[in-house]
Amino acid sequence: MADPGLPSGWEVRHSNSKNLPYFFNASSKESRWEPPESTDVDKLKAYMAQNTKKPEGKIHAAHLLVKHKDSRRPGSWKEPTITRTKEEAIEILKGHERRIQSGEISLGELAQTESDCSSARKNGDLGLFGKGEMQKEFEEVAFGLEPGQVSGVVDTASGVHLIQRLG
Repeated sequence: MADPGLPSGWEVRHSNSKNLPYFFNASSKESRWEPPESTDVDKLKAYMAQNTKKPEGKIHAAHLLVKHKDSRRPGSWKEPTITRTKEEAIEILKGHERRIQSGEISLGELAQTESDCSSARKNGDLGLFGKGEMQKEFEEVAFGLEPGQVSGVVDTASGVHLIQRLG
């Protein structure tokens, strides 16, 4: 088996509930989503590319969500009560879109601080999903993107999004 580039005692495991890989240390029983310190990131990327398969019909995407007062749940980890209008949310998102398109910052980096979704802590990463698992408007755009491509503004009941297809 290929070397995953992890420190001694660590291994890559797969979470069935989240359908994502995680890292486990058998001797300390510690588990974590992020690679442990002193991981050889290049070896880990090569290992993951070789040893993980995308389930048939699923895509991998990330997003940046800006909620507004008419969103399905107008509150987030950043703001308990969101009072901005939909138009203000769209303007905020268009500003983020300009920064991403200019190459100033990636969607994932920006999502960490600016997304109203709890996926912000994972760079906006939503993991793998298939058709029928996301809101229709979101899904149609996400499945229409090429890997690496970032959408324009996408309006759903949750708020307005920028979506990046990761795979």
